[in-house]
Amino acid sequence: MMDKTTFDMKPLAMEELAELLRGADDKDNFRNELIVVDLRGDLMSYEKKVQMEDMSPYRMNVLAILLVEQGELEIEVDYQPHTIGSNMLLLLIPTHVVRVVEISRELKAKMIVITPSFFDGFQSANGKRGNIMHYMQIRKSPRSVFEEKEAARILHQIDVIRGKIREQGHHFHKEVLQYLVAILFIELGNLFMGKGDTITPPTLSRKEEIFEKFLRLLHEHCKEQHVVTFYAEKLFITPQYLSLILKEQSGRSANKWIDDALMLEAKLMLKMPEATVQWVADQLHFSDQSTFGKFFKKHMGMSPMEYRKS
Repeated sequence: MMDKTTFDMKPLAMEELAELLRGADDKDNFRNELIVVDLRGDLMSYEKKVQMEDMSPYRMNVLAILLVEQGELEIEVDYQPHTIGSNMLLLLIPTHVVRVVEISRELKAKMIVITPSFFDGFQSANGKRGNIMHYMQIRKSPRSVFEEKEAARILHQIDVIRGKIREQGHHFHKEVLQYLVAILFIELGNLFMGKGDTITPPTLSRKEEIFEKFLRLLHEHCKEQHVVTFYAEKLFITPQYLSLILKEQSGRSANKWIDDALMLEAKLMLKMPEATVQWVADQLHFSDQSTFGKFFKKHMGMSPMEYRKS
């Protein structure tokens, strides 16, 4: 199990990533802004597979790139299930909602975790900081499948980054690491372009555009806005049409999306040792603690206090 004292929990969201990182075999940390870890399922003290059915979803606030060498990982990204097996890459970005479902005992993978602040002050050779991968495409397809030679190229670049992290006496340590990580992104971009399906921003239908805009609005306003009418008005459509679109695009109604977003925020807040149930109710704009408690128990099957103890 990973020694949590090695990491600063807040800037790297390591508390949220603990379910994965507790299987870390080897790890290298640069200023709590860049971490490279080897993950092994057999280091976890379970029989055949790690069952994580009761693990709460969490929202990423870091960029994480995970490449599986063997075994598999089952994970939900934005509530959509994905199985990540050999030579598959999982790319998680800030704001992705993630829940680890199952990790095979045979899992061997490398993961690189990068904070948004890592690239502060960095400019590429052409003076731009532009993202290589389009945000929308990543949201629609966080999983990529590579040939064995392609996966080996990515693993090699991750190892180069890891080796440079260990050069503690380097006078331009962060600068060289920034360029090496940028090279990793370029290598990934090259592989994606070879597949012809990732770099070019996708053409979205009108309904897909509304769905994506709704998700952004929900992320921004879910704590204080609990009714479908608010989001429909922001999108200049009727609540009925919004629910119809969400049902078609995701299989979930607008009310279900809002309730799930509220439950996610509630669970994240209830994990905070200093947070009281009343404080969580206030933060989520419930009229009182009792109303929040009833809402939470309806969806979770237990009270907020029981959830904290569990």
